[in-house]
Parts: sequence; structure tokens; C-alpha cells
Amino acid sequence: MTDYLLLYSGGSMPESEEEQATVMKAWDVWMHDLGSSLKDGGNPFAPGAARTISADGAVRDGAGSASGYSVISADSLDDATAKAQGCPVLQGGATVEVYETFSVM
Repeated sequence: MTDYLLLYSGGSMPESEEEQATVMKAWDVWMHDLGSSLKDGGNPFAPGAARTISADGAVRDGAGSASGYSVISADSLDDATAKAQGCPVLQGGATVEVYETFSVM
């Protein structure tokens, strides 16, 4: 099994308490269905609390459109992609990028 980073971009947060409860239930179901494949449920990123550092060391406020992440394990990129297709963040209009990771240390 290999680890895969699911990087979430965009989307919207639920506004009402009812919407929040529905979304949280969807996350609970998805994470439960992943079972032992779920390595790190992740978290959303705080809006506006990001910085970008360039190769020359310059720092600027802000970053790309990433809005959160999770880490899963899967047998292949296809398997990880299939697992990511059930991610509730998609219901809020976000996209999910699936990255294979590898150990270097």
C-alpha cells in the first residue's frame, strides 16, 4: 500500500447548522467507509492564514486555492482516485487532487 495526499481546493462551507450537520455526517460516513485506508483525516485550511515563500526567500501573504487535505493509503493511483471520488468536499463544489507520496527519509 502507498500513501496518497488528497488536496482539496475551493468549495464552500455550509452556512446553516442543518447544513453543517449534514456535511459532518457525510464526512463521518466517508471516513468510516475508508476504514484502515484513512491515514490522516486532515483538516481544512484557515482562510486568509497562509503565506508563500519563493525560491529567493521572498515571503508574501496568501497562497494558492488549496482549502484542506486528507491522507489515505491505497493499492494504486486508480484505487486512491476511486476512494477520493466519495469525498464529501466535492458536494461543496471543491475539487480533489490525488498525489502519490513516496518515502525519501
